[in-house]
Amino acid sequence: MEHVHLAAEEDDLYSGYNDYNPTFDSEELDNDAGFQQAVRTSHGRRPPVSVKTVDGAARPMTAVRAAGYSSAMTRGSTFDPLEFVSKVKILEKKVNDLIEESCLAHGHGDLQLSLDRAKEAGRKERALVRQREQSGNADHINLDLTYSVLFNLATQYANNDMYAEALNTYQVIVKNKMFSNAGRLKVNMANIYFKQKNYPKAIKLYRMALDQISNSHKEMRIKIMQNIGVVFIRMGQYSDAITSFEHIMSESPNIKTGFNLILCYYAIGDRERMKKAFQKLICVPLGIDEEDKYIPPNVSTSILHPHYKALAEKFIMTSAKLIAPAIEATFAAGFDWCVDMVKSSQYVELANDLEINKAITYLRQRDFNQAVETLKTFEKKDSRVKSAAATNLSFLYFLEKDYDQADRYADLAMTADRYNPAALINKGNTVFVKKDYEKAAEFYKEALRNDSSCTEALYNLGLTYKRLGRLEESLDCFLKLHAILRNSAQVMWQLANLFEMLEDPHQAIEWLMQLITVTPTDPQVLAKLGELYDSEGDKSQAFQYYQESFRYFPSNIDVIEWLGAYYIDTQFCEKAIQYFERATLIQPTQVKWQLMVASCYRRSGNYQKALETYKDIHRKFPENVECLRFLVRLCTDMGMKEVQDYATKLKKVEKMKEIREQRVKSAREGSARGTRREGSASSGDSHGTSAKGERLSAKMRALPGSNEPYEASSQRDIDASYVDPLGAPMERPKTAAKKRNEDDDFADEELGDDLLPE
Repeated sequence: MEHVHLAAEEDDLYSGYNDYNPTFDSEELDNDAGFQQAVRTSHGRRPPVSVKTVDGAARPMTAVRAAGYSSAMTRGSTFDPLEFVSKVKILEKKVNDLIEESCLAHGHGDLQLSLDRAKEAGRKERALVRQREQSGNADHINLDLTYSVLFNLATQYANNDMYAEALNTYQVIVKNKMFSNAGRLKVNMANIYFKQKNYPKAIKLYRMALDQISNSHKEMRIKIMQNIGVVFIRMGQYSDAITSFEHIMSESPNIKTGFNLILCYYAIGDRERMKKAFQKLICVPLGIDEEDKYIPPNVSTSILHPHYKALAEKFIMTSAKLIAPAIEATFAAGFDWCVDMVKSSQYVELANDLEINKAITYLRQRDFNQAVETLKTFEKKDSRVKSAAATNLSFLYFLEKDYDQADRYADLAMTADRYNPAALINKGNTVFVKKDYEKAAEFYKEALRNDSSCTEALYNLGLTYKRLGRLEESLDCFLKLHAILRNSAQVMWQLANLFEMLEDPHQAIEWLMQLITVTPTDPQVLAKLGELYDSEGDKSQAFQYYQESFRYFPSNIDVIEWLGAYYIDTQFCEKAIQYFERATLIQPTQVKWQLMVASCYRRSGNYQKALETYKDIHRKFPENVECLRFLVRLCTDMGMKEVQDYATKLKKVEKMKEIREQRVKSAREGSARGTRREGSASSGDSHGTSAKGERLSAKMRALPGSNEPYEASSQRDIDASYVDPLGAPMERPKTAAKKRNEDDDFADEELGDDLLPE
């Protein structure tokens, strides 16, 4: 009799359970009447001894003693088969319970416990087999139980990614000829090889399984052939995959195989066979007939899942989008062919969705006009399609900033289907841009009532409340959104911004720190972190984030200015130069950046380089007063002859400045219109000045240090405290001025607003 044995492991699963062999027990032979009688007979045979069964029938004596039990239990007693059967049944139940516990543990996701219970079941079942063998009942071994134990153990090994152990255990089952139909487990083994990407071995075992499964099991054979086709795709052997899939589509067509066949034809670029495969795909019977619930005999009931039709539609839509550009000369012609095919099939309602998809594809190709034309053809269709088309049209016109048309189509979409959340959102958006925020909020709330999971409506409602100043309600919207969209960068940014507006910078920083785990290289987020840390007085953290922001985007003027000001404040002027030079590249028409570069050279003691820079600035901006002042000063200090020339130019420019100021004063005394016109003109020199430029210059002038063109008036003392170069000037205390240097002839001069660069 063959018995199943597990593949050898490092420690035998059943070792130590019962090492006693009653055959070699000689202690009790003197007291064994049967043995003594056998010794006295001529042939030494044990004479037949009868024992009575429960019903009184005689049966032959079995083993010398009850195998697997201690000698104390059997010493001087006769083997009781009823007691043995009872013990076996208890042990069998324990094994079954362990298998059940193993399966339940797997169902709860506890893979380790599941494996532990499977191993324990294996140990107890092996002990049970040994007891039967030693009691002479080997013929009655429960093969079903052995199969269950081994199959569950192999399954749990595979679930724990212990593929070698799983394969060994399956091998034990497959090789044992006592297990009928074990050959189909080669499919399980092939699946493991597939996971290990050992594709040739997987195909070999799938084919072996096919050989051992009769044609009567048609559904299983089809599934194995599907697997073979998928493995060939993974190997890039599309022709072999096509052979498998074509066979299935001729024998028992199904949606997944039809889709895979289209993919294979697309991969090899066979235009005509793509068309034929698409036609086969849309002809696959669904097996769902609402009239008479007829199920075709060749369609498995397993496909009558509620989601099967939706899956079929998804595959058809995906196939059409994939092959449309490949089957005809143009994408539009290919799409039209697919639409014509679908219109004559059981998926006739999909034709409209395909047409809308065609319009969306036009939009992706930046062909706005064609997209609009395609969508306009739906205005006379049924309400669902009309609403979908009008919704898309409204959105397209909104992107084009044609808000009147966007509003018109949003109304049309709502008329066709009042419960369409997308239509309500579009309507809300058109009202939002007209700044009617209360009304916009109502449309967004209605969209949410129709679809509580509509994230666009919730996001827009949050923005609307923000515009209305209802910050707590806005915060509530975005916190709800964050619970739905855990990794949305936009939602986290809005939350940080709201906490900043609610004057809770610590919470704002917390949300920004979460945000940079999602988008670690976003320079705007890093700069905002720098700004918040700076406002909290943590200059080292602020510097770290501003520097990171500069590394990823070295063209943000605010960040550049902050870093330059930081190095000037910390007395590392030479390090500030690289930032101001970067600013001159970005804004070459703004004189202040070049003046800062020159000032950094002068402050770091490199007077020659400073002089060259000032001369270069003077060539580009001949009317700049600050540049001329420093040229006069440097030439005087260095004993250069050009000093007189620069001094003359300085006086001339200052005179022109006075005349210009006088004109402005006269204009202000004139009409109000003249005041507005002349006032804007007087705010800058020949290069113009923006409000941004004035603000930035004010920041730079507030920096402590020696007399520089970006300093405050030197008639007041300046303290050594750091001033935030990015904070709003009106929101921080005014800084004191610094003592003027006695040796600086121009230290009492302040950079006038009319000379501030743009």
